Amino acid sequence: MSTQTEVVQPPPAEARAPAASVASRLRVTRRGIQIALGCIWLLDGILQFQSFMYTHRFLTVIVEPTAEGQPGFIREPILTFAHFYAHDMTLWNTLSAEIQVAIGLGLIVSRKSVKVALLFSYGWAFVVWWFGEGFATLFSGAPVSPLMGAPGAVLVYGLIGLLVWPTKREGTRSAADGGLLGDVGARVIWSVIWLEAAVLWLLNVDRSKNAISEQLKGMAEASPHWISTHDESLSHSLAGHGTTVATGLAVLSVLIAAGVWTRLRVPTLVVAMVLALAYWYFGQALGGPFWAGEATDVNTGPLLVLLALTLWPARPSRQRSTERSAQAAERRLSTA
Repeated sequence: MSTQTEVVQPPPAEARAPAASVASRLRVTRRGIQIALGCIWLLDGILQFQSFMYTHRFLTVIVEPTAEGQPGFIREPILTFAHFYAHDMTLWNTLSAEIQVAIGLGLIVSRKSVKVALLFSYGWAFVVWWFGEGFATLFSGAPVSPLMGAPGAVLVYGLIGLLVWPTKREGTRSAADGGLLGDVGARVIWSVIWLEAAVLWLLNVDRSKNAISEQLKGMAEASPHWISTHDESLSHSLAGHGTTVATGLAVLSVLIAAGVWTRLRVPTLVVAMVLALAYWYFGQALGGPFWAGEATDVNTGPLLVLLALTLWPARPSRQRSTERSAQAAERRLSTA
């Protein structure tokens, strides 16, 4: 009798559980994403205080070039903004930096200030995406490739903010599940971004045989030696193979867009994060040129990683795991 009792008693959850997977070990919360996003906003604000941003070269090197090749309704407001901004660089640049610092601190310091900070971030992200990035030049004749930062970091800032908007709902599937758009909305945003990347890779400007090689060569010229060496080496290796590489990256982007809707969600997110970081290192020079004092943000790579983490499957709580173990034991007992 005692032997039978030992067989049907539910064993401890720890003894029954298989080796924890990467997904089950990594716990991503909505509040954690909010704080991470706040840190990036705070860094952007600090970068805006660099002395370069107070010179007219900030406008001629960073802002005005985004108007080139754009439709008139995008180009003219950018140039008008640059002309207005130039009248008092000290005032407007300081105000811009302070807004970003305030958004960052609002997201970091207290749950009570998160909603206000996010509301300001949505409006500011739109302003910067238009007047500072020219909608990432997506509507110009030569849009920025995903390697170089499309669709623009500040757009992804705003989208992540939407996904982690504080609500009373506690999501069970991911950090985004309890947010404003839910887990499904987060996957839609994810898929749109990566499908857009696929489309950009298939455009002639990014798919020509030397397009990727030339992009890497251009970034190598503005990067420190320890990055430029790798960029130059990769640029040389890819010379003449741009069409093949761009097509492969387009296909991979489509698979990443679709993968979050399947059981391969975790592998898909891992591949996407690795690719985003590869873009960040080789094409975006780790968000540089910090070393030249001209960077206005961290660029898109880290933001795509943070977006991936909002979709990371939630780790089952210990209580739910214990309950499932008990239920399984009861089923075995009833059939014994």
